[in-house]
Amino acid sequence: MFYVSNIFQSAPQVFSSVLQEKTYQTLAKLKIAFSRVETDEAITMEDCVIINQKLEMEMVKTLFLCNRQQTKFYLFVTKGDKTFSSKDFSHALGIPRVSFAPEVLMEEMLGTKIGAATVFSALLDQDKQIKIVFDQAVLSQEWYGCSDGTTTGYMKVKTTQIIEDFLNDTNHQPLIIQV
Repeated sequence: MFYVSNIFQSAPQVFSSVLQEKTYQTLAKLKIAFSRVETDEAITMEDCVIINQKLEMEMVKTLFLCNRQQTKFYLFVTKGDKTFSSKDFSHALGIPRVSFAPEVLMEEMLGTKIGAATVFSALLDQDKQIKIVFDQAVLSQEWYGCSDGTTTGYMKVKTTQIIEDFLNDTNHQPLIIQV
């Protein structure tokens, strides 16, 4: 059975990555409230069903994409149950077709491994190499469910606070598309 802890409103006692620590430090600095759970390692959206039930929200799907030359990078946030189409994404932005970025770049640029891609990686993108792109459908959700930068920590935050407070603090202006 997939383990999901009780709900916490405070940061973990011990951090398992630099990104996870920066995430909770930034949320505290911005006074952004959250609810979080600790879990068994969750990699797929199917793993998130129990997490969604516990936190009473829907987890977003966060994809790390790049062009063929691996010179342009996109962090795409969409609804968890939505199928990704590279063609539709690229068309919406008016760019050549993209694909999933290699795992090594995900670890290097996002500070996460597969299954833990998160908007909080904007904290590590000091040079603004990554364009953060939101599916319009995510913005209609009251709650934003995502990884805390690990595959064993998940949280819910008000969607408006991610868009207006968090991304503003990181100096990332999100692109909003409909796909």
